[in-house]
Amino acid sequence: MASEIAKQALLGEDVVVVNAEKAYVSGDAKSIYRDRRALFSIKNKGNMTKGPFHYKRPDKYVRKVIRGMLPYKTERGRKAFERVKVYIGVPEAELKKRDIPLPKPGRPKKKLRRKVTVASICKHLGGSW
Repeated sequence: MASEIAKQALLGEDVVVVNAEKAYVSGDAKSIYRDRRALFSIKNKGNMTKGPFHYKRPDKYVRKVIRGMLPYKTERGRKAFERVKVYIGVPEAELKKRDIPLPKPGRPKKKLRRKVTVASICKHLGGSW
């Protein structure tokens, strides 16, 4: 999902992601939790305001994953990242303001045997939203 969103943003389209907490991450739950928890050991001990930042909210988590798929250090990548909006749930007022139709419930294209939702990853990391 993140790579497709990054491609569309690089092509100049505005991308709105809703229900970020329901997105799936493929893989074994234990290994995903272990890998994400290990990222918390990476810190800037000199100045905490300069990052790296580890997000616990699903919208910020998904947005950072999308940023990882963009050439963020170039102007083209930064502008593409500004075109990406990620929301928890469905913000009907925001979608109406942008003249975007409300999403219809659908199924994932591919059945995943081992999967974890972004919400469960963020809850495991200590997030509450």
